[in-house]
Amino acid sequence: MTSAVEVVASAEERELAMRDDVRAGLSARPRSVPPVWFYDETGSRLFDEITRLPEYYLTRAERAILAERSAEIAALSGASTLVEIGSGTSEKTRILLDAMASSGRLRSVVLLDISEEVLCEAAAELSRRYGVEVQAVVGDLRTDLPALSGRGEGERLWAFLGSTIGNFEPKARADVFAGFRRALQPGDTFLLGADLVKDVGRLLAAYDDARGVTAEFNLNVLRVLNSALGADFRPEGFAHRVSWNSEGRWVEMRLRSKAEQTVRIASLGLDLDFADGEDILTEISAKFDPAKLAAELADAGFAPAGSWTDPDGDFLLTLSRPA
Repeated sequence: MTSAVEVVASAEERELAMRDDVRAGLSARPRSVPPVWFYDETGSRLFDEITRLPEYYLTRAERAILAERSAEIAALSGASTLVEIGSGTSEKTRILLDAMASSGRLRSVVLLDISEEVLCEAAAELSRRYGVEVQAVVGDLRTDLPALSGRGEGERLWAFLGSTIGNFEPKARADVFAGFRRALQPGDTFLLGADLVKDVGRLLAAYDDARGVTAEFNLNVLRVLNSALGADFRPEGFAHRVSWNSEGRWVEMRLRSKAEQTVRIASLGLDLDFADGEDILTEISAKFDPAKLAAELADAGFAPAGSWTDPDGDFLLTLSRPA
């Protein structure tokens, strides 16, 4: 079978979106950059490395659930197409695809990711491995879910894994859930991965590993801005910082200026004066209570179909249907 890659968010459109995000986020106080811009080819590779670190329990916990429950999830969904959002390398999802293929139901795969290079590789590999049509779409989940409408064969299982939903504050998270609810058709199901609240020390360690891979991943966003927007950030002039926001119940990842400095973003005509110790918020990672997450999904128009945790109770997968 074949794989096809369609760019619904062109390079020009992605650059325009980046310009808007960066101008708004870095002109404001406190400053911020959305985490979507971590994922150039280097950022995707570094994140893949993060998922293998001893401190980063999230991927192991989610994989453990999939390894034990994928056949049950596939059967409950009744789906013949998997739609994966923010697919990356699709490594974990192959466990779910194996279960769908073993049941004889798997007919097609649809992928959405912002990184064209990683998406092309994943699509070709899945097409070879499963012998089904793979449609890969380069786009942003915040705006491009409608582009997936009608893709794939039969009923679809939409998978949004890795606790990426935690990168959104409550209002933005509600918008994301509403976007999924509009995109799902009757008979479709929605599989969501979410990290659960736990000991703060473990949470912080997961985003500040001893080898410094997460720090390099965080700093790489400055290199992305330098390359894409003609900025002159000096990554060595910033430090990786992690903290726990007890009110929001999320981990915050920041880049802290090590000294007073001025950064020029040429393509935006911006000169940014940073104070010594001033931060750029680059990511939040919200942690969830199962009951509250179920309430958020219900508010968005979803009905529960199943939920599973790993043996240690660190991570949650939920399966929902349009209500």
